[in-house]
Amino acid sequence: MKARAEAVEANVAHPLYLWLICLVAALGGLLFGYDWVVIGGAKLFYETYFSVHDPVMSGWLMSSALIGCIGGAMVAGMLADRFGRRPPLVLAAVLFVVCAAGTGLANDVTSFAVFRIVGGIGIGLASGLSPLYIAEVSPARNRGLFVAINQLTIVVGVLVAQLVNMWIAQPVPTGLPAQAMLHSWNVQSGWRLMFYCEGAPAALFLLLALVIPESPRWLYKAGRAAAAQRVLERIGGAAYAHEVLGAIRENQAGAIRESSSLRALLAKKVRPVLVIGVVLAVFQQWCGINVIFNYAQDIFASAGFDINDSLKSIVATGSVNLIFTLVALRLVDSWGRRRLMLLGAGALTVIYLLIGAAYALHLLGLPVLLLVLMAIAVYATTLAPVTWVLLSEIFPEHIRAQAVALSVFALWSACFVLTYSFPWLNTHLGPAGSFWFYGLICAVGFIFILRKVPETAGVSLEELEMRLSGK
Repeated sequence: MKARAEAVEANVAHPLYLWLICLVAALGGLLFGYDWVVIGGAKLFYETYFSVHDPVMSGWLMSSALIGCIGGAMVAGMLADRFGRRPPLVLAAVLFVVCAAGTGLANDVTSFAVFRIVGGIGIGLASGLSPLYIAEVSPARNRGLFVAINQLTIVVGVLVAQLVNMWIAQPVPTGLPAQAMLHSWNVQSGWRLMFYCEGAPAALFLLLALVIPESPRWLYKAGRAAAAQRVLERIGGAAYAHEVLGAIRENQAGAIRESSSLRALLAKKVRPVLVIGVVLAVFQQWCGINVIFNYAQDIFASAGFDINDSLKSIVATGSVNLIFTLVALRLVDSWGRRRLMLLGAGALTVIYLLIGAAYALHLLGLPVLLLVLMAIAVYATTLAPVTWVLLSEIFPEHIRAQAVALSVFALWSACFVLTYSFPWLNTHLGPAGSFWFYGLICAVGFIFILRKVPETAGVSLEELEMRLSGK
């Protein structure tokens, strides 16, 4: 059956339709990237507007969305199992629209944080369900490519947010008095427009998410085999639908339709792969790259850049991120997941050591910028896309939605710790010590990947389940 399925997959009948539904699902990633990064460019201006001087309050406003991310991730699996993959994606789109309008209209820190949390719930839902949906509709031979498209849209969202921030923000004169800054365009209106701009892609995502089909694997699991077959035929034709349904049927018969309850999620035979998923999710955050995106102005300021130069440098990081994510699309299936993860962890270890040394030796400015861009290039080619690919494919079908949700919950919890702790680390360890600390984490991650993470490229979801569960 495997050889026949691979032959059928080599000639998928309707590749354009597959691309379209995957791109629609991946719009959740674009909004995730935009919502996640837009706050970095607006930070100086909304803090001036709200008179935020307390580092604790500053950290809370920056990380409040992560509380929503954690909450969204907690319920994503339950919603996906009960209602399907598509309805929670529609809900995420609605939340992004509400976040864009509410954050832009906020007149106090409380309402600002509340709407950031609302957007965070949307991120928590979309970040797990978009790659899950894409993995479940994609053929095995290029599943990595299609799931990595979700990471590409995240990166596009990041870059769009950075460009919007730079386009909206007016140049800030050096030494501008605080009172003059308070009444500037950036502080009174600019930061609001940065958040409003999220509304357009959010509305587009909402409209398109209403018309994409449900995941065929969820439809079959829900007892709607005929509907599942129709979706698969639209994706790959009758022969493809027959082969995939046969594999799904055989897999479910072997699993005797195991429950997706908490007991099944924590069962002894799936515990090893669950640990792999959770550790990889945490590692993707604790490798430290998101600190660069969230605290880019602070990092570049410590390297000697002024506000205007920092905004340009931030856009440079987003451009590099996009270029090397495109490189990853070509490598994720041909090179394999494990090799790319090892490359990423090892290379970041070395680069962080060099960044720390640059700060320690006061080799600031251009050397720090170049090393930061190298780190982002490595991350965009390896850990960023491949982690999402692995999370979408390594778990057994009967617990996949819940396991992905648990892993994404761990990811956002780790991200909250990372974001909230960086100001403290930077104060007590300095920039050099902070980057050396992240380098140590990357070294530990390299060892874990080397010992525990299997190769999954080119293997169907059903065959992966049999391999990883020892069937």
